[in-house]
Amino acid sequence: MADSDGFAEFVREQLAPLGRITMRRMFGKAGVFCDGVMLGMITDNTLYFRVDELNREIFKEAASSPPLNYRKKGETIDLAFWRVPERLMDEPDDLVDWARAALAAARRVAAKRKRK
Repeated sequence: MADSDGFAEFVREQLAPLGRITMRRMFGKAGVFCDGVMLGMITDNTLYFRVDELNREIFKEAASSPPLNYRKKGETIDLAFWRVPERLMDEPDDLVDWARAALAAARRVAAKRKRK
């Protein structure tokens, strides 16, 4: 996994008010799930939350950082996960607020996939 166990456990503890938080290895990163819905990803001890059109305003502080991305066939592919500002690691209530918004976006994405 591209993150330390200590950081992953810290994230799990911080997000516990949302529900059952689990992590799963995915593509060299760790998916962060709440009750089976992926709301975030961790890579290199950095947390990213799911973003969509309805929560972009809440996450505008994170818009200045590049989104989570990967390289494919020489091109950079941006994902709908934005980097959580470092300050939130010391502000648990705000972190949980951001996580709630990310979880709502993740549920919207999951609902769209089920309709297809």
